[in-house]
Amino acid sequence: MALVGKIEKQIEIEVPAEKFYHIWKKQSYHVPTASPANIKAVDVHEGEWHHHGSVKLWTYSVEGRTETFKEKVEHDDANMSVTLIGLEGDVFKHFKSWLPVYKVSPKGDGSAGSIATCSIAYEKLNANVPDPVAYVDFMVSITKDVADHITKG
Repeated sequence: MALVGKIEKQIEIEVPAEKFYHIWKKQSYHVPTASPANIKAVDVHEGEWHHHGSVKLWTYSVEGRTETFKEKVEHDDANMSVTLIGLEGDVFKHFKSWLPVYKVSPKGDGSAGSIATCSIAYEKLNANVPDPVAYVDFMVSITKDVADHITKG
């Protein structure tokens, strides 16, 4: 069983790619409001909300457990992706490295919505650790909630 891997899921969302990316890049403080069943809180520890390289601490619930995750954010405007470089948190009880990515692309000309890709690149501490399927499903749930929040907004 490989210790290094990547898991990824794609979903269609009915919002423009630019609006979805904007939430993650500039307004991630809206994510707890958009997805309260998943995200309990997010706080900036270094930098500003919208700055590349800022450090945030997330409190979230996955599979009924409340966990925390401290990350350094990287924005890629050309590809409309946001990478959360894992620094500390509960996932590191089982993983040596943790790199979640939210990426969005226009579907067709963009008027028909977007394709959101949620992925996690990881390295397990040992071969007994299961693949993080529940975490990528958690990311998909957040993605749907954020898209709904944009639609209602």
